[in-house]
Amino acid sequence: MEVILLEKIGKLGNIGDKANVKAGFGRNYLIPQGKAVFATESNVADFESRRAELEARAAEILKTAEARAAKIAEVGSITISAIAGEEGKLFGSVGARELEDAITAAGGDVSKNEISLPEGALRQVGEYSLDIQLHTDVTASITVVIEPE
Repeated sequence: MEVILLEKIGKLGNIGDKANVKAGFGRNYLIPQGKAVFATESNVADFESRRAELEARAAEILKTAEARAAKIAEVGSITISAIAGEEGKLFGSVGARELEDAITAAGGDVSKNEISLPEGALRQVGEYSLDIQLHTDVTASITVVIEPE
């Protein structure tokens, strides 16, 4: 299935690129989310007339993401207290929801979907460096210190 991208999508392309995607990905995600349209002649003509508007909107979204990254950089480090055993293993874990709450309380603006936890929830006391993907082009980094209560 060939689609025209209406916004930049990582590993797929930029605004206005024609991309061949699997039918389910196009029908169930890209088109309902407004990220792409079918690559028909009428949609190509419509896209070309709206191109400047879409690029201006994309630039505004990028600018907002960069401002949010600057706020997160100002926060720099957050500390979370959790109940832990003798060897530093937590009773439970610290997941994206707890990290979102802690970062927001410290003055950052982030959602749990943007927090990258490649090895799953944090289950040990210690210091961790996490990436926060705010935009396909903007990634912020924050240090999380988990200490026992």
